[in-house]
Amino acid sequence: MHRWITLQLQQLGVPDSQLLLMANVSGFLLLLVFAWLAQYVVKHRLVSMLQKLVEKSKNKWDDLLVSHRVFEKLAMLVPLFILFVLAPAFLDEESSLIPALAIIVKVALVFQVARCIAAILDVIRHIYQAKAKTRYMPLSAAVQVIKLAIYLVATILAVSVIIDRSPIYLLSGLGALTAVLLLVFQDTIKGLVASIQIAANKMVAPGDWIELPKYGADGDVLEIGLNTVKVQNFDRTVTTVPTYALISGSFKNWRDMFNSGGRRIKRAIPVDVQSIRFYQPDEIERLKQFKLLEPYLKQKQQELCDHRNHAGIDEHDRFNQRQLTNIGTYRAYIEAYLKQHEKVHKEMTCMVRQLAPQPDGLPLELYFFSNDQNWVNYEGIQADIFDHLYAVAPEFDLRIFQHPTGHDWQRAITK
Repeated sequence: MHRWITLQLQQLGVPDSQLLLMANVSGFLLLLVFAWLAQYVVKHRLVSMLQKLVEKSKNKWDDLLVSHRVFEKLAMLVPLFILFVLAPAFLDEESSLIPALAIIVKVALVFQVARCIAAILDVIRHIYQAKAKTRYMPLSAAVQVIKLAIYLVATILAVSVIIDRSPIYLLSGLGALTAVLLLVFQDTIKGLVASIQIAANKMVAPGDWIELPKYGADGDVLEIGLNTVKVQNFDRTVTTVPTYALISGSFKNWRDMFNSGGRRIKRAIPVDVQSIRFYQPDEIERLKQFKLLEPYLKQKQQELCDHRNHAGIDEHDRFNQRQLTNIGTYRAYIEAYLKQHEKVHKEMTCMVRQLAPQPDGLPLELYFFSNDQNWVNYEGIQADIFDHLYAVAPEFDLRIFQHPTGHDWQRAITK
C-alpha cells in the first residue's frame, strides 16, 4: 500500500525531496480513514443490530450488556486493532512513526481491554444483585477491588510498553514503594476491610434503613462501595458515608424492626396534676357506659369491697378505704383500647405507665407496636389513636397539660 501511495504521488508531480514525507503523511491519514470507517461500521451497524436483537430478546441479562455499553466498548477495539496491524503497510518501514504509533496503539488497547472487563464485571454485579437470595455479600466492593487491580495491571503494562521493559522489571520495584502505596491506598484498604467485616457480621445491606446522625444520613442504603456507602435520605437527597465509618462508629439499623412485623410507638400524654382526684360512686356508674371499662370496673369494685370487709372499714368512710382515681381508670381505659385496636400488634409489648412528674404535668407513656410498618400508615395509626385519647380525656375529668397561650390569658382577663 505504501508503494502504491508513493507511485500516485509521483504521478501527481510531488518532488523527490518531499516524496517520502508526503507518502507517510498520506498513508497515515488514509490509515486513520480506514480505522474510522471500521469503527463506524462496527458501532453504527453491527452494534445497532445487536442492540435490536437484545430488545427483542426475553432475557434480562443481555439488557445489562446494552445499559453498560459493553458492545460499544468492544467495538472500540476494532479501529485500534486496524491501526496496529495495518500501520506497517501504509507507512514506510523505516519511518519513526511506526514504533511511535505502535506504542500509542498498544497503550490504548491495554486500557480499552481494561474498560471492557470492567463493564463486564458491572454486568455480573447487577445480575448477582437481582438474583441473589442474600444481600450481604459485598460484591460491589469486591468488583471495585478487581477493577482497581485490573487498571493497576493495565498501567504497569502500559508503562512497560512505553519504556520497552518487561512488566516483571516494574513489579520487582514495587517492593520499595510499598510504604508509599499503603499511604496512597489507605482509604481503599480500610474500605476493603470494612466491607468484609460488614458482610461477615451482616451489619448492613442495600435496602436497609439506617441512621448516622454524625454524617446527617437517615434513609435507605443504595449501595455499599469500596470507599463509600450511599444513603438516600427521606428528602430524596443522597449522603455518602465512608465505609470505614460503619465499623469505626455506631449507627442504627432498622432492618430487624421490619423483620419483626411491628413498629414501636412510644409517646406520653401529659396530664395536669391538679385534675387528678378520686371518683364518687355515681361517677363510677356513669363510666360503666364504656364497654371497654366494664371488666376493669367490675374487678376493681370487687377488690375494693373485699378490702373493706377484710379491714373492717365502713363503705361510707371515704378517708380510710381504697378508692378509684380518674387517672388510674383513664390508664386502664387506654390499655383496653390499645389491646382491642386492630392496628396494634397483639404479640408484642403493650403497656401504659406513669413516668416521674415533670414541670409540665404527669406523663402517661404509651408503649406499644403497630402491625403496619409502612411509614405513612404508621404515622396515621399513631395520630388516630392519640386523637381519640386526647378527645376522651375530659370524660374522665382529666385535663391535658398545656402551657398557657394567648387564648388562656384572654379568657382569664375576661373573667
